[in-house]
Amino acid sequence: MNVKSLSCAGLLSACAFGPAHGQEIRKANPPAVAKPVAAYSHVAEVPAGTRMLFLAGQVGNRPDGSLAESVEDQAVQALENIRLILAAEGAGPQDIVKLTFYVGVKPASLAKLNAKRAEMFAGTAPPPSTWVQVAGLARPEYLVEIEAVAAVPARRK
Repeated sequence: MNVKSLSCAGLLSACAFGPAHGQEIRKANPPAVAKPVAAYSHVAEVPAGTRMLFLAGQVGNRPDGSLAESVEDQAVQALENIRLILAAEGAGPQDIVKLTFYVGVKPASLAKLNAKRAEMFAGTAPPPSTWVQVAGLARPEYLVEIEAVAAVPARRK
């Protein structure tokens, strides 16, 4: 087994075996780098014994299948979809360790999106986030897609 295999094996065993009771996800902004320019953290550390959830990219589809109209409304609905998926898995926004936003159109305003993020992450450090402007998404009517990765202590569900 080479060094790379050992590292992967160690990571897999850390994620696969019993919960590390009392340990929470650590989110931080090291003082050696500039403060985040928006509501996110620079780093999230996932403790051993954590169940990892990788959510498919969420678009702005409402529960009835209709699509929100504006990019900002689609982003807010996508975040709500993420919250609902996490709740179904016994998790919540506090368990998100990474968000990636893919936007086909830059919103004229971020007020609704920022309010939704503030609501979702109230009382907890926001997760590391990335915002990528793309030429297009899976369908032309999709203006934003948001991926999430969450880490849930194995004892929850």
